[in-house]
Amino acid sequence: MSHGLVIRDAHFPGRAPIDAYGNGGFRFADMSHRGSILCLPSGIHGWTPADPAALAIDDFEPLLAESEAIEILLVGMGPDLRPLPADLRKRLREAGISADPMSTGAAVRTFNVLLAEERAVAAALIAVE
Repeated sequence: MSHGLVIRDAHFPGRAPIDAYGNGGFRFADMSHRGSILCLPSGIHGWTPADPAALAIDDFEPLLAESEAIEILLVGMGPDLRPLPADLRKRLREAGISADPMSTGAAVRTFNVLLAEERAVAAALIAVE
């Protein structure tokens, strides 16, 4: 009996370096994902912030649920550096997470280095064209 097409949330259940980025997505673990991603201790998840130009606390709920395993959060803000909103930075700090906004390219490179060093790192990466 066929149940038709089943659409699931994008999720890779493991930690993996980002092999490439651009063209609106990312490549990792011999796979590709179109759109933004959250790289968390539980894996790599598809991520759709409500407004990439104005990130909010709600956009980071999956990350905050894993805050005990995260010390550093790299936020790839797209092609350019933008500051994180003060209320978001405060909430992350309250959870014991140091957040560093930067361009997505810089965030990918830094994430890969810290991941290789087995640091308690997470990344929120906005896709770039």
